[in-house]
Amino acid sequence: MPTIKIGGALMLAIATVAAVLPTRAEAGLNANELVEVAIESNPQVRAVHAQWEAAEHQILQNYAPADPTFTYSNVDSSKDFNAALHGHAFSENFQFPGEAFLQADESRRTAEIARLTYEAAVRDLRAGVETAYYQVLLDEGLIAINGENIGNLKQVVNVTQAQYTGGQAQQSDFIGAELALEQAQLQQRQYQTNRLNDRAGLNQLLYRKPAAPLDLDQKIELKPLEIKLDKAVDTATHARQEILQAALTEKNSTTALTLAEMEYLPNYTVGYEFDYFLQAGAQPMPGVTQGNTWSIGFNMPVFFWIHQREDVKSAQHSLQAARYSMNSVLSQTEATVTQLYQSAQFAYESAQVYSGRLIPLADQDFKVALVAYQSGKVDFLTLSSALQSDYASRLTYLQNANQFFAGEVALEQAMGVSFQK
Repeated sequence: MPTIKIGGALMLAIATVAAVLPTRAEAGLNANELVEVAIESNPQVRAVHAQWEAAEHQILQNYAPADPTFTYSNVDSSKDFNAALHGHAFSENFQFPGEAFLQADESRRTAEIARLTYEAAVRDLRAGVETAYYQVLLDEGLIAINGENIGNLKQVVNVTQAQYTGGQAQQSDFIGAELALEQAQLQQRQYQTNRLNDRAGLNQLLYRKPAAPLDLDQKIELKPLEIKLDKAVDTATHARQEILQAALTEKNSTTALTLAEMEYLPNYTVGYEFDYFLQAGAQPMPGVTQGNTWSIGFNMPVFFWIHQREDVKSAQHSLQAARYSMNSVLSQTEATVTQLYQSAQFAYESAQVYSGRLIPLADQDFKVALVAYQSGKVDFLTLSSALQSDYASRLTYLQNANQFFAGEVALEQAMGVSFQK
């Protein structure tokens, strides 16, 4: 089963809009619309779709026998090519009855596995596009949050400069404030560079030029999970593509074992020959110039102890491997869905605590510290700590909210279906 990974950068992606960006809807593509564009244009998904179609065309030929063989014989010719007879023979090889139907069933299930592979590719592409979309929104949010922090730092610089000029603060306070401001401004440039790179990554998934403009909908609402854990696990065990593929592989292994056992049964050959006798000496009876011959032959499994026996044992072990793989995929899916669900639920609850309580407290603490510093009641270290706590609380909110959305994306990927519809 493919491992689902959530990048650390995505962890900060979603709450950007909820905490910083305007709440109004802006014209642009949302995540679902971007996914639709990607499915239509992404070459990897289109390649998997073509492989599915190729597998669909590997079914019908299992019902058709091998092409017949025609043999022409010019028998006992003299030096002048005066043959004693001309022979015309047709032969056809047939499998033992029933083998073709089992082989067609195998091919049909193989085509179904190819279809599930296509669905899994679309599923993973959806997760990738949504992840990239949220990453771009994260960049916008981090730029906005850091912009506010730069504004606060400029205010602190002005205050420390005034206090130092008035002899009420040390020069180190003013220098420290300027240093923090320079670092924040450099960090802003890093965030802006990340935004350009992440937009290029999203364009790549959409099969567009890296610098192509993107008009994105930046409105995201933080909503709790609308599915229970037990329901999520049950849905995943019945809908995840890898589980369905493993089930079909197990059925194919069962059919392969039956086909291996049928190798003990003989295949056969049916033949017909028409002879035209040109010389009297070649005629079976006087006056008989034509002859018809029918034949049927069977293969004899003389060396079954090497071929058929080993094929049966190999098929038995393949069936056991398919069953173990099926159990492994089921177990991994149940564990993965449970872990992702619990992590996403905790991230949602944490984001609510930060947005409802901790961020307002951190804002109030910074404002109080700024006034207290101006009146000489607290030192610069206390003011700097209050500002850092204010900034950190906003980033932590972004992290928790985006952990929730990242977990939601990964949960749908692990389940194989969307539970939002």
